[in-house]
Amino acid sequence: MKTTLFAGAAALVLSAGLAAAEPVKYVLDSSHSQILFSYNHLGYSTSYGMFSGFEGEIQFDEADPAASSVTVSMPVKSMITGWAERFGHFMSPDFFAATDDEMVSFTSTAIEVTGDATAKITGDLTLNGITKSVVLDAKLNQKGDHPMAGKPWAGFDATTTLVRSDYALGKFAPYVSDEVDLKISIEAMKAD
Repeated sequence: MKTTLFAGAAALVLSAGLAAAEPVKYVLDSSHSQILFSYNHLGYSTSYGMFSGFEGEIQFDEADPAASSVTVSMPVKSMITGWAERFGHFMSPDFFAATDDEMVSFTSTAIEVTGDATAKITGDLTLNGITKSVVLDAKLNQKGDHPMAGKPWAGFDATTTLVRSDYALGKFAPYVSDEVDLKISIEAMKAD
């Protein structure tokens, strides 16, 4: 989920211009980065939740985009469900049994540019203490100088689908869908 986050490298990879001597660091704009997750609830409705305010960075190698990297992390307990009882259930032993310091993290392992404004970002997602490889379908929205901050900025979206049971979170499947769809939208700024 969290899977965070992750498409920042794609935005920068897709906008490569002149070769840089070394990787350039970008950091996520936590106030404008979200991960929305959704799942089918018993066939009656689609339930939604979100992670927001997470942190991450991109090391962008313009001369060799495949050598770029993305890392993102967030506390499990930063999840927003919109209903206190649902949040409590998600943090219970039925699902996460989350501690205050338990994190969700994503670390890229490969970036494949697939078009003028698209890429696939493969990485290791650690969720509920289990690490699995996931692939994000990423799309560059825009790159350029931020009109208020006055420095390089990039925005992008990404999607993927996770299988809850892969992360020992499969309680009530298949009645509550085992598949969870992620929609990621983030902004990243060149680090000072």
